Amino acid sequence: MLRRLALCVAVLLLGTAGAGWYLYRDLAARIGSSRALGDGAPRSSGGAVNILLMGLDSRKDRNGNDLPKDVLEKLHAGASSDIGGYNTNTLILLHVPAGGGRATAFSVPRDDLVDIPGHGKDKIKKAYGLAKAEAEERLARQGVTDHDRLEHEGREAGRRAQIATVRDFLGVPVDHFAEVNLVGFLHLADALDGVPVCLKHAVEDRYSGADFPAGRQTLDGPQSLAFVRQRHGLPAGDLDRTRRQQAFLASATHKLNSAGTFADPLRLLKLTEVAKQDLVIDEGWDLPAFLRQAKNLSGGNVRFTTLPVEGFAKHHGEDVNRVDPDKIRRLVARETRPEGAGSAAPTSGDAPEGGSAAPRSPGGTLQPSPSSSSSTVESGSGAERSGQTAPMMDGGGIPCVD
Repeated sequence: MLRRLALCVAVLLLGTAGAGWYLYRDLAARIGSSRALGDGAPRSSGGAVNILLMGLDSRKDRNGNDLPKDVLEKLHAGASSDIGGYNTNTLILLHVPAGGGRATAFSVPRDDLVDIPGHGKDKIKKAYGLAKAEAEERLARQGVTDHDRLEHEGREAGRRAQIATVRDFLGVPVDHFAEVNLVGFLHLADALDGVPVCLKHAVEDRYSGADFPAGRQTLDGPQSLAFVRQRHGLPAGDLDRTRRQQAFLASATHKLNSAGTFADPLRLLKLTEVAKQDLVIDEGWDLPAFLRQAKNLSGGNVRFTTLPVEGFAKHHGEDVNRVDPDKIRRLVARETRPEGAGSAAPTSGDAPEGGSAAPRSPGGTLQPSPSSSSSTVESGSGAERSGQTAPMMDGGGIPCVD
């Protein structure tokens, strides 16, 4: 649901470099940290960085406490903090190449059917919650009753499981991660004083609360949350919601750069408060070094790509996405290969069974084939490519989506 919130928060961190050492020290001292990556985790080589961005569907804060009733009402996501569980409905691998050039953000559809270590095949979004519940049950059997310890150790187990599942699925290391809860998205949008979006058609959805006319408009926090959460009534359902979230983040990062956000002390303070309140990152992340490497991110130099889905099926009575892990690993490897590196020869696994390989555009973006679904949104380009040739409304520099 928050599929691109964590990226915006990561971009927010980039701005602290221009705000001075004091803001960085304050942020570093109060931001949530985690040891879930572990010292022995595989790491990228050659100066590139892979960051896993996780958006939890939980209606609780980062410490596992219930959200206030007035906040739940703004979320339009159910009247109880028990709804939503600990599914990672947002999963993005942000690849920042060595030298801080153009980054690629790979969106992982939340319902992809994958191997979850210790739990067999299930939706990729469930890895966090399954491991968290398992860890808490084990501690409870040992006599642990302290809420804070159960929550902390449960979440650490969930993070480790989600990182391992994504790492195995995509076939690349995870160097850092950032985690944000549902309420963090609301806080972030409000701190930005609204984010511009563009819709091809008017929409009205009672489930998410989305009720917007066609065309370009600026959404506040609650409206933004409804915009990125809507899936009912969209032609491609959950996959269209992913494109919504990509477009939202492309617009948000564009606004961060164009509106002088990092030169506005009041707005910058609001954004840092969001990070301190709602963000958890891995312990030991050298933010100053990352800021120097990835300074271009706030200028819209990010390409958002949804990983392909081969089709749809039922698994234990639930709707899931059928995927080809081998093809996805080759796609990710190809798109993260350093410039100038040779291209691997195509293999039979690059094409769906009984079909041909998906065509590549001149820009190198994988385009959908009849048996796969993928899409790309260019941050700052004002163009979204989804493999369709239908004309798009002019969003005034921001992507227009369904």
